[in-house]
Formats: sequence, C-alpha cells, structure tokens
Amino acid sequence: MTMPAISARGWYKSSYSAQANECVETGHVTTGDMAVRDSKDPSGPALIFRASAWEAFVAAIKTGELPSA
Repeated sequence: MTMPAISARGWYKSSYSAQANECVETGHVTTGDMAVRDSKDPSGPALIFRASAWEAFVAAIKTGELPSA
C-alpha cells in the first residue's frame, strides 16, 4: 500500500538533533494535528497525532512523567 505524502507547514528538527544522526522532525498539518517523521527519510512515512494527544505527550515529558532516556 502506498501512503499519501504528508503536507506539513514547515518541518522542524530539534536543536539537539545536531548531536546525533537518529532524529525525528515534527510539523503541523492543516487539521492542527502534529506529524512526525524520520529526518533521514523525509519522503517516507509519517505518523499523525491529534493535537490533544501531542500536547499531553509534550506535557508529560516536561513534568518528568515520562523518562527522558
């Protein structure tokens, strides 16, 4: 099955990504949701997260609810 291309408004890579080759990029899609893709394969597949799920994920990282590695 061929996945349709994800059109995000400006993909963003974290400034921490300069430290390693294993990076992800994020971008907002027109629905307001968040797309996430592998920076080494920009034309490859992307995951789409609902805005509320993405916000909860980021908040959990910031508060230490999720381990940081």
